[in-house]
This record gives sequence, C-alpha cells and structure tokens, in this order.
Amino acid sequence: MPFFIGAAMAATTLFMRSRMEESPVFEEESEADKSKNPLVEVLKTEPAAVWRGFAISALGSITYYVGIGYAPTFLQSAGKFSESDALWLGTAAAIAVILVTPLAGLAADRFGRRPILLIFGVLAAVTSLTMFQLMANGSTGAALAGALVLAAVAGGWSAVAASAIAEQFKSKARMSGMALGFTTATAIFGGFAPLVGQKLIDSTGWAPAPGAMIAVVAICVLPVVWFQKETAPNVTEGNAANDPASPTRTP
Repeated sequence: MPFFIGAAMAATTLFMRSRMEESPVFEEESEADKSKNPLVEVLKTEPAAVWRGFAISALGSITYYVGIGYAPTFLQSAGKFSESDALWLGTAAAIAVILVTPLAGLAADRFGRRPILLIFGVLAAVTSLTMFQLMANGSTGAALAGALVLAAVAGGWSAVAASAIAEQFKSKARMSGMALGFTTATAIFGGFAPLVGQKLIDSTGWAPAPGAMIAVVAICVLPVVWFQKETAPNVTEGNAANDPASPTRTP
C-alpha cells in the first residue's frame, strides 16, 4: 500500500511540475549566458558553494534519516518497545515535523538563513545524545519527548536548508551544484547513517551511539554555517539598504 500511495503522489507531482514556469532569473538570462557544461563550471567557479551545500545537506540528512526514519527501529531494538508503539511514536515525530517546518521557514525568511541554521545546528549538537538516551530507557513519556525533540530539530534544519543550499549558487549552475553537493551528502549521511548507527550499537552495546553520530556531524557543520554569508534575499537587501558604503543603498 505505501508504494501505491507513493506512486499516486509521484504522478500528481509530475503533473504539477509539468505546468510550472521557469524562475524569472533563469528566463532573463540569454542563451549565451547559460552554461553548456554546468557541472564542470560549478566545480571550477564555485567549489566552496558545493562544499557548503554538502555540509548543510549532511546535517539535514543525518538528523532526518537517523533522528526520524531510524527512530522506530531504534525504539524496538534499544528501547524495547513493541512495533505498534514504536510506529505510533514515529507518527508523533512526523506530526512535529509538519508543525515545525513552516515556522522555521518563516523565521528564516524574516531573520535570515544563517541564524536559524545556527540555532538548529547547536540544538542538534547538544540534544541528540540525550534524546537517544531518553528513547532507550523504556519509558513511553521519555521516548515521546526524545522523538519529538529530534523530529523538531530535523524538521527545522531541513526547512531552512532547502532554500539555503539553492542560494549558495549562481543561477546558471544552481541545479548542478545542488545535485552534486546535496545528493552526495544525502547518499552518505542519509543512506548509510542508520546502518552505521545500528552497527555501532551492536558492536559497542552503547544505545545512544546514533545520537553521538548526529552530534559529531553537527559540530563539524556549524563552522561552515558560521562563516558563510547570509543568502536570504530580503535580509541581504535590507542590510545593503542600511549600509552607507553599499552601491545598492536606497536613498
């Protein structure tokens, strides 16, 4: 049944995307301005942007795939919950993501991508280990709290990362840059992370190991976010307007 539902959603998405218009920035570029080899160009001209996209996607992938996708399996193996209870807790986590995502997106549009990413990055670094410890202790209330916090952090980061990654690149090579940085990080930190987390638990007997994985990735990614420039259009335009030295300052 999940595959049938997914197929129906894919068909709906395909129908909607077939009727989408290109962005105004893309339409304004002449054919001469558009890159003939965008993948090569982005690697030559914007390697730092590819790296930033990779880093942002890495934390988004591991928080989502380990903190949410892997959580029901973890609750059954380490938390000793039944399959039904674990899935109900996973459902509660999914609802938390639905609630947090638009709020994080609104905050990023208002205050900028960088500060909101820093907030959720710090939360991922300092809470993940504790939340997995809560989920492993066997208490339903503690497990629910742990699952909700992990889901909120993952949902908040991913809500901002979607636009923050795209804004790292110029329009002519944006999709290629996103595809290279985003999908590579997703394959590594999303596809393999749950397996590595389970292997660490099996080999060490330490249940919170997946939380430690998230914390380590967050600590590595935070400096990348700290040193990146703000990319939110409204925020950057507002800063330029208030900067006397800016050539785009409004009178």
